Amino acid sequence: MEKDCLLPSAGLLCKYTNKAGSGVGGKMKREEIYKQIKEMFGVVPVMFTTLPDSSLEMEWQLFKRVQFDEGPIPNKYRELIGVAISAVSKCRYCAYFHTEVARLNGATDAEIEDAVHYAKSTAGWSAYINGMQTDYNQFRTEVQQACEHVRSMAAGKK
Repeated sequence: MEKDCLLPSAGLLCKYTNKAGSGVGGKMKREEIYKQIKEMFGVVPVMFTTLPDSSLEMEWQLFKRVQFDEGPIPNKYRELIGVAISAVSKCRYCAYFHTEVARLNGATDAEIEDAVHYAKSTAGWSAYINGMQTDYNQFRTEVQQACEHVRSMAAGKK
């Protein structure tokens, strides 16, 4: 079994991988998966205990990979994206989870508020321009024109 910590300086958010799997047909047993979850979180959250045996291992592996593995977007910013999505989707479970994990990854209250405010603004504009049935092709053309203008202004300042 291998152990990698995602916040190594604090020894936090460690993930455990068992490449061979020791259950029947190479699949891990529920008890083994629960042991990994408890080692990582100190508790086995109910969201995992309610999963059926047929999908528990897959969901646990996917959860670790998607939520904690390093990717092109640093975890702090991925969690701030999660906070924003949670705000728009109005999922209190997701909002709580992503806010707390964003804090674990170093996000400040100001960054969390900014992510939520950005989501509110984006959702509001989306509702407005979709409700008004703004011409999409015209919108794309104007966004491109605006970006080109900003790039030319930035180039002129160099």
